[in-house]
Amino acid sequence: MKTMLSRYGLLVLLLIQFSAIAQTAHNPILFADVPDMAMIRVGNTYYMSSTTMHLSPGLPIMKSNDLVNWQMVGYAYDTLASVDALNLTNGKSTYGRGSWASSLRYHNGTYYVTTFAQTTGKTYIYTTKNIEKGPWKATSFSPSYHDHSLFFDDDGRVYLIYGAGKLKLVELAADASGVKPGTTEQVIIENASTPSGTGGGLPAEGSQLFKVNGKYYLFNITWPKGGMRTVVIHRADKITGPWEGKIGLQDLGVAQGGLIDTPDGKWYSYLFRDFGGVGRIPYLVPVRWEDGWPVLGDNGKVPQTLNLPASKGLIPGIVNADEFARKKGEPALPLVWQWNHNPDNSLWSVSERKGYLRLKTGRTDTSFVMARNTLTQRTIGPECSGSTMLDVSNLKEGDFAGLSLLQKNYGLVGVKVDNGTKSIVMVSASSGKPVEVQRVPLGQKTVYLKAECDFRDRKDTAHFFYSLDGKAWAAIGEPLKMPYTIPHFMGYRFGLFTYATKETGGYADFDYFRIIDTIVAKQ
Repeated sequence: MKTMLSRYGLLVLLLIQFSAIAQTAHNPILFADVPDMAMIRVGNTYYMSSTTMHLSPGLPIMKSNDLVNWQMVGYAYDTLASVDALNLTNGKSTYGRGSWASSLRYHNGTYYVTTFAQTTGKTYIYTTKNIEKGPWKATSFSPSYHDHSLFFDDDGRVYLIYGAGKLKLVELAADASGVKPGTTEQVIIENASTPSGTGGGLPAEGSQLFKVNGKYYLFNITWPKGGMRTVVIHRADKITGPWEGKIGLQDLGVAQGGLIDTPDGKWYSYLFRDFGGVGRIPYLVPVRWEDGWPVLGDNGKVPQTLNLPASKGLIPGIVNADEFARKKGEPALPLVWQWNHNPDNSLWSVSERKGYLRLKTGRTDTSFVMARNTLTQRTIGPECSGSTMLDVSNLKEGDFAGLSLLQKNYGLVGVKVDNGTKSIVMVSASSGKPVEVQRVPLGQKTVYLKAECDFRDRKDTAHFFYSLDGKAWAAIGEPLKMPYTIPHFMGYRFGLFTYATKETGGYADFDYFRIIDTIVAKQ
């Protein structure tokens, strides 16, 4: 009897331990490309902005009640500007550029989110009273202040801290609508990389400024030559300095971000990590205060688990399936979708054929990456699968439509029309240039397409499949290696595309897009 009770007690203990693990958050908190985060807490609610560069709409806003489970609530802008590079016109593109790291603030009942763009040479300030519903008011001015941190001081003055290596301060007008007339920029830190060593590498950038108990704390990322991405923290009694600095964290390359506190007084640092083809993925590390400094991590290490609620998954908050069926009053596209650049809104529809996304051709293009109106959303780790059903009965000669994994070294599976014949084609740009790897004749008007991504242990490999009935799947082409390349500066994204190479007027109808967080097809 004692033995049975002992075994029962052990079983109960194991169940309690398993339950505790299941209710614990794990790093990374988001296994998806959400880089350059800026974060605030308003009451019990957290908001986060991030970088989306060339994509449109841009400057995403996410919401969470627990720092772990996030959902999209909007974008600060539909289009950043209408120029050739953002419109993919006249042979120009803005892959890897567009709008970069943002700053997010809440001040006197107004939300501010800011960014800057090399593409336009401007700094952008977006404001709203309702961060979840908008509308957003846009203001822009020159120059483009690199990796700036917007800051409202207690005395009512407003500043930007910005730069790389040599960090500078400039004062803005009280409403943050532009540089304050008569002000001059000043250098506040000559070389912010100094605490981590100054021997080459990435100069300190990604400024985020905080004020805690009357002191200023400035977070930056640097990358010492031969080392890893490193958090550097400076502090000062005055915003103009003098500033003293130290290494804040040097582990796993987790860096760039800032501080956030919880309603019950706990502190965390939100940071991200370069993680290959899936992109730059967010982490949280606990923070304690010691001698007036924030001390990051557990004994200087990034913990695998956190004393926060467990993740419920990235579906449907960050990515999601779409059946393209719209009820009255619903938006044409859910927030998980972004176009590869500014779209041509005359060439897509979710209403012309009920329950379908229609992508139409309006010009001829020479390559997939230069074609407009590729509709994308993130891939997610550690593994995921995206699939669609495509009706190609209205494609014209030279048209190509299908499912992509978008990055510089992209991969595609789709239907091409050559000499009046339709074929299922797999294209790989793993070498940097697109190569048709395999084609299979298609004798029907519909086809099912699938791409599966494996990011486990940075495997960064994708496989493509097709099906004629949606049940039996066949592999096509070759595995795609998915490196993270600087020219695109973004994790791989699923994309639905249609473009013409010979004549315009054709179109493709996509019945759905479905994403799951597992790999199920045979390889």
